[in-house]
Amino acid sequence: MPLNADARRVLDLMAEAGAPPLDSQLPADARATRTAVIPPILDPCHEMRDLDAGGVPARLYLPEPSDGPTGLLVWFHGGGWVMGSIDGHDNVCSSLASRSGHAVLSVDYRLAPEAPFPAALDDCIAATVWAAANAAELGIDPTRIAVGGDSAGGNIAAVVANEAVVPLALQLLVYPVTDCNMSTRSYVDNAEGYLLTASSMRWFTDHYLSGDEGTADDPRVSPLLAADNVLSAAPPAFVVTAGFDPLCDEGVAYADRLATLGVSTNHLHYPGEIHAFFSLPHLVADARSAHAAAAQALADAFA
Repeated sequence: MPLNADARRVLDLMAEAGAPPLDSQLPADARATRTAVIPPILDPCHEMRDLDAGGVPARLYLPEPSDGPTGLLVWFHGGGWVMGSIDGHDNVCSSLASRSGHAVLSVDYRLAPEAPFPAALDDCIAATVWAAANAAELGIDPTRIAVGGDSAGGNIAAVVANEAVVPLALQLLVYPVTDCNMSTRSYVDNAEGYLLTASSMRWFTDHYLSGDEGTADDPRVSPLLAADNVLSAAPPAFVVTAGFDPLCDEGVAYADRLATLGVSTNHLHYPGEIHAFFSLPHLVADARSAHAAAAQALADAFA
């Protein structure tokens, strides 16, 4: 499958912008580069408001009002545990809320290297537990909660699901990091030239694990390495992967392992796409298709 034409245009735009490689920058500089290119909101939800999710900053996205409480997707943004923000994922969260008819809570977890592992995971667990405990205040049904995220956020979502901190209806994992050993074939085939590089992933992971409290073999860092009994008890999964992505093989492996262990798993693969395409619906038609599919998976899980 060749590279999608929309993806090629994104790569051309990135080349024209001339930003230095992530792994050559300081984290603060990389964050500033990311903040300068926040995608626009194409599918506005009914309401957005900031709140304190048990000591963790968060933003709530509400769909059009309906009779009774809605379900809730607790969303963890991507950015390699080093970059990313609520603002940078407004377009994704607003779209999922608007399209699914259910609320989304985006978590502004702490970033590495200032706050290395397990700070981000701790924040996301705390926000998820808080959301379940404060369901009435949020206008959501505590029996209809899902977690989700893209890339590093997908990694956190998978770990939160495996930790079973609250009952979950779905884990929505968009090109998730599932094995920080970075030894799959897609790390070789897609090492350079497709937005996310193998060297950038090493830069991200080194920052995330800089506190010496976790290793790549820890299932809370690499959820693909979790024991069978843990994964077999996981909630249903919706997994999105991209063919031209260093993370492709580990995302496929995670979806396959969940399915093999009896977990209801829907795996949506975009062979011609690059990492981060899901965040770019204003540029990539496949992103709009993926948003619609993810929103439908949420609606089905909460039905």
